[in-house]
Amino acid sequence: MNNNTQDSRLHPARFVGLDIGGSKTRGIVWTDGAVTSDASVGSTNVQNVSVETARENMAELFARLDVAGATAVLAGAGGVDTDDDAAALAGLISPFMPGAQVQVVHDTRLLLAAAGATAGVAVIAGTGSAAWGMNASGEQARAGGWGYLLGDEGSGYWLARETVRYSLRRMDSGERADALTAALLDYCGLDSPQELIAHFHMGTTRRYWAASSPVVFAAAQNGHSHALALVEQAASDLAEMAAKVAGQLNIDGPIVLGSGMGSNVPALQEAFRTQLARRGITDVQILEQDPIFGIPLIVAQGLPQQD
Repeated sequence: MNNNTQDSRLHPARFVGLDIGGSKTRGIVWTDGAVTSDASVGSTNVQNVSVETARENMAELFARLDVAGATAVLAGAGGVDTDDDAAALAGLISPFMPGAQVQVVHDTRLLLAAAGATAGVAVIAGTGSAAWGMNASGEQARAGGWGYLLGDEGSGYWLARETVRYSLRRMDSGERADALTAALLDYCGLDSPQELIAHFHMGTTRRYWAASSPVVFAAAQNGHSHALALVEQAASDLAEMAAKVAGQLNIDGPIVLGSGMGSNVPALQEAFRTQLARRGITDVQILEQDPIFGIPLIVAQGLPQQD
């Protein structure tokens, strides 16, 4: 930080924004407010791929982007829960942007900014789930985002795992596979629920299972009672996270729902709105653009100067 003023901030004219997701990483270069370079590669999140794969994908991304003259990078990524997490990711990015300032934030912050809000609560409903918010005083709060082994309720992975569990419980009770189980087996290319056990534990990723969530939504649309219950539970869990953050920050909204399922599944959006209304919160927005487009607003607020 500049010792002459506590408010010294960096407002770069040319900067790089990264949205680092579980399945892909998108990078955009902004120059004087306009997009001048845009590229996507596989994931560079070390919670989803190996460090070697993350580095290879990052190298490919920066080879595709025209970053000449950029002086700063702002990256949003899931799983950035501590300063050490942020430093590790910044260390992965820095060799490709020597001399540039690199700042890493949790990807929920991108959602809120992409909705044009500087205060409110952002809720991720995608491969994983999390809620993050900020009030007008700059206070921040988080809920969820514990990862798939501890939580991620309401996420695509959670929906898939619960559908697998449902199918196995039916099997244990001697019941035949119903429409929901049959659709899941078709997605997996399996013949029987028994095969789900080994398939789940061997060689599949959480992205693979999260990608099966359309099976649940399709069954719900067809009136399957358990699929409907799962969608309702997912919405309730996501709304509970949002309400906890809003309560900590003493705000009523806006609540911005985004990411893969949050931005694209009307049934989940409707249930989410209903669940929040039951909790007294009605200012709900659905994010309709890629979260990466929130980066210019964050940068416009000023990045902290390096020491």
